[in-house]
Amino acid sequence: MRIFLTGGTGFIGSHLLQQALAAGHEVVALRRPGAKPRIPLEQEPHWIDGPLSDDWSEALTSCESFIHLAAYGVADGATDWEGCFKTNVIDSIRLWRQAVNAGIRRYLIVGSCFEYGLSGERYEAIPVTAPLEPTTAYGASKAAATVAALALAVEQKLELVVARPFHVYGPGEAHGRFWPSLVNAAINGVNLPMTEGAQIRNFQPVESAVAQLLDWLKDSQVEPGIPRTVNLGSCEHITLRSFAEKEWVRLQATGSLAFGKLPYRLNEVMRYVPEVTKHDHR
Repeated sequence: MRIFLTGGTGFIGSHLLQQALAAGHEVVALRRPGAKPRIPLEQEPHWIDGPLSDDWSEALTSCESFIHLAAYGVADGATDWEGCFKTNVIDSIRLWRQAVNAGIRRYLIVGSCFEYGLSGERYEAIPVTAPLEPTTAYGASKAAATVAALALAVEQKLELVVARPFHVYGPGEAHGRFWPSLVNAAINGVNLPMTEGAQIRNFQPVESAVAQLLDWLKDSQVEPGIPRTVNLGSCEHITLRSFAEKEWVRLQATGSLAFGKLPYRLNEVMRYVPEVTKHDHR
């Protein structure tokens, strides 16, 4: 399959490139000039350089499917309303419409668990039908984008899967995020200040999340004009404290986990556990 990919130099995108190319797919990957993947690649895709907002009609014409991972506000800028909505909604919709006009019929739009926001605290396991109640500009922009994608798929009779990953971690993740901070502290033998860690999260290694994404891309059961929304996750939902303790032991850390040294984030959602959508059409 020849795939047009955005966000291929990001955390999840870099791993997706690795797996897609290893599986024999051809990938046309859009990147910002000078951007590099977060992990070393064994093979290189066909890179095209430029902003998301340019006209990519010519490159899109040669592709059979479209994976959208590009996003603003994942690590930084989560409260930048103008930046999040420009990239995640306006520029993204414009590019999707270029893809439609270029004849691409199959789409995988990667959203975020943060679209659910406050809904997370009302469910033992969040279904894909849960109300979208985001608490940040990033979450709100991703929710707006996926709702727009669903409508576009119905209007244009596209084969679309909207995938919402929950708490993905692994090599190549941005340094300021929790797991890389934990690994860095463990390796350097220093203490890690954190909250009390009562947040309940669903953790999944990035390699697993990417394998699920590629499975959904080629799902033969997705019908034109009947888009699907799916939750990506694992069977491991534990407190942040328990996850940190488990990783601390695995990494043989000599420092200490300093629980309670940091406050919880403003409007922190304390429970994010998905009703994972099973994929049975491999």
